[in-house]
Amino acid sequence: MISPRVDRLLEHVDSPYASVIVAAKRARQINSYYHNLGEGTFEEFPPPMVDTASKNYLTIALEEVANGKVAYRYRG
Repeated sequence: MISPRVDRLLEHVDSPYASVIVAAKRARQINSYYHNLGEGTFEEFPPPMVDTASKNYLTIALEEVANGKVAYRYRG
């Protein structure tokens, strides 16, 4: 079972490929946040923006995308 569902993700992004790129980048930010937490340099990376029971960074990022917490724009 994939959580959150793809149709919920597509409400906030324009393609499945965009959801993968956005979620992967956000998951790296969440990973950096948790790794820098003990060093006291966590202001560079924002903490998770949703309450979740998951400890998987990619799942947290996907839930943020599905809830519309992550904004993105194309370069160009």
